[in-house]
Amino acid sequence: MNDALLVIDVVSDFGHEDGGTLLASFRERLPAMRDALARARADGTPVVYVNDHHGRWDGDARGLIEEALGGHGGDVVAELAPRPGEAFLLKPRYSAFDHTALELLLRELGVERLLLAGGATEACIVQTGIDAREVGFKVTILAGACATIDEELEQISLRYAEQVAGMYVE
Repeated sequence: MNDALLVIDVVSDFGHEDGGTLLASFRERLPAMRDALARARADGTPVVYVNDHHGRWDGDARGLIEEALGGHGGDVVAELAPRPGEAFLLKPRYSAFDHTALELLLRELGVERLLLAGGATEACIVQTGIDAREVGFKVTILAGACATIDEELEQISLRYAEQVAGMYVE
């Protein structure tokens, strides 16, 4: 089966209302996120980043990364940032599929299953998984490699993802 690791919303300055809580969760789960990236890169699994555009409509992904590296939580971003040659798409909504070229890219790569990591589990991760299932991809949420703002909502959303939406939670 052809997999891709989809890394969602890891480039952030964490300057929003829930940013401190989210950053704390990223720090706690950083080892699992690093491991997921290392495994994918070592295996030759495509690593695809899809990130909130943070109100930027200029398409400057590199500028977004540089700003995040210099901001609050820049140390976390530095460990998770894309490497040269890894796809980096910007998204305007929760789902990485909503108004992006992600499906086209994944089809071009021959991907059948997505491994999801990043943040936040109860929002962008699960919504992306739901949309991925709707267009025919198999989905595994790497729960230990996903940050959350609310652990109770995270558990509810993971249960929904598994029991209702047909995703595998690892």
